[in-house]
This record gives sequence, structure tokens and C-alpha cells, in this order.
Amino acid sequence: MWKNLALTSLTIAIICVGGCKNQPTDKQLEVWRKEAIARNAEIVANNTKKAQQNQWNLLIQGETVTGKSLKLNWQQLQSLATNHVKTTDPLDISHSQEIFDFRGVTVSQLLQQFTEASQVTDVTFVSFDAYQTTLSLKDLWQYPITLAIAKNNQPIARAQGGPLYLVFPYTQYPQLEQKYDANNWAFYVSNIIVGTEAVKLQVNQHQVNLASLDKLPQVTLEQTVGYRISWPSGKVKLYGVRLRDIFSSLPEPLPAQGGVIIRGKAPFYEDAPVRLSTQDLSECDILLVTRWGESRELIPAKMGGPLTLAFSSQCPAKLSQSRWVTFVEELTTTP
Repeated sequence: MWKNLALTSLTIAIICVGGCKNQPTDKQLEVWRKEAIARNAEIVANNTKKAQQNQWNLLIQGETVTGKSLKLNWQQLQSLATNHVKTTDPLDISHSQEIFDFRGVTVSQLLQQFTEASQVTDVTFVSFDAYQTTLSLKDLWQYPITLAIAKNNQPIARAQGGPLYLVFPYTQYPQLEQKYDANNWAFYVSNIIVGTEAVKLQVNQHQVNLASLDKLPQVTLEQTVGYRISWPSGKVKLYGVRLRDIFSSLPEPLPAQGGVIIRGKAPFYEDAPVRLSTQDLSECDILLVTRWGESRELIPAKMGGPLTLAFSSQCPAKLSQSRWVTFVEELTTTP
């Protein structure tokens, strides 16, 4: 039911059994299994707590009218949610043939009211837990693809994708199912990114942009990436700067006995940020990636850009299993 749940240590253990030279023992697998269950229970509890409808916000970012993020609170979303879509729900497996009445706001209405998208070709939706999906702007104008807040006149439960659920009108427009399958239906949407944002990185009390990052020593990695969505499956060239070099360029050095907290865009990272020690950063190349591919393209939102976190394949095993963070927005030192 938790379609977008983050990768757990149990998953890592299963992968390792099939591909690692030093396979874990049954005792270690059982330890990992218990850790995974405990961590997932913690995530579920935190997500449920954070998902109270009266606390839910939707951020519209990227190429907006003001150039800044626009926040819609739950009351505003309720007043906008007047559109009805009657369709099947491919993620409601036990009722796969039933036609549901979803009430919400069409994405096109939000774009029309709050964005300026003359040069944009796609729009990316980010969920509470960092799941993401990207749709063609042309399709969003053409079809009533909807952010739903109610299903058959009832608030949408967390386990069913609520409180804000990206819904496709399959029944009325069956051609949509050929282009956007069930993986594009996004649970608990928290962010809409129109096009791709400019680089705006918060490093402690400092704002860092792409030009500042480009002045730092540049590093290239060529390897299979650890991102889940929209990246090639084989080896890819990644270009960026070491995290340790970012802090070396600022007045505040990395704490000798502390480390860095890395947060991405998704609200999930407030409760579960990636934490790396100063020693971790010194052991290998841990990059904030700004470009990718042979032609050094900027990273679009559909790939989690403009900034992503990457670990060199030469990093110790404990680091190579760390989460590769997309939409990186904040680096904070911790003692």
C-alpha cells in the first residue's frame, strides 16, 4: 500500500545477496530485516503525523509568475477543488474495475492561475516521500489531469494516496493509459515544479548559486547511478563538486567530529535527512552533481535536478549504500 516507500536496509540486503562477493549471514539478514521493519514503522508514523489534511501545503515552484515558490494551504486547495473526474483507479487493486468519482483541481487550472510557462515543456510532481513523476505540459493543457482531494465524496486516505493524489482520467480518455501508466499516479503530492528551477542551495546561512559552484574544483564520475527515476541504467558521466570543497570555500569549516545533513525538496527529508560525517566526506568523492552526460547537460527536474547528491563507486561500502538524494536544497553542518 505504501507505493512510494523509501529503500530500506532489507532491500539493500536482498540486492547484496544476489550481487555481493561477501554474502551476509542468516543472522545478519535477520538483523537487517528487523531494522528495516522498525525504520519503515517510524517512517509510516511520521508520514501519518505530517499528513494531517489541515496542515497540508502544495508548493508550486520553477517558472512561476513571481519567480518565487507559491504555497497553497489546505483551505485554498479545498476552495479550488471543484473539478470531478470519474475514472478507474489502477492503484486500488481490490476495486480495479470500479469507476470512482474524484474531486479536485485540474493541474491546468493551477498552471493558468499561478505560472508563466512559455518556454516550458514538462511539469514534475514530487511526493511527500521524494517519489516523482514528470508529465508533458501539452498533455496537462489538453486533459483534465487532476490533483484530487476526495474520492466518492470522502477524503482520500493516506494509504490510498491522500490527502493530495495525482489522478488521470483513464475512463474518459483511454489513450492516456498508453502514455502514462500506473507509475505516474502519484501519492501525497507536495510539490509541483514547472520546468526546472534555478540552483538555489542553502549552505548553513549562505545562499549558493550555480556560478559559485562552477568556481570550485570540478570532479567527474563515470558509473552506474543510484537514482530511481528517469536516469539511464548503464554508466553515466556525472560532473560536480565535492561536498568538502563547498564548505572549504565558506567561512565555516566542517566540524572535525561532526558532519553534514543533506536535505532534498520532499518534506520526507525533514524527518529522514541523509547524514554524513566529516570523515565520510574525506574518505572519497561525495559530489553535489550539477551536470551529466557527454555534453555536460544541466540536470532537469524530471531527473531530480538541478542539484543531486552522488557517491563515487570508490567510496567504502557503508557509503555506497547511502541514499542518492535528488532536488538537493540544503546542506547544514552538525557538531
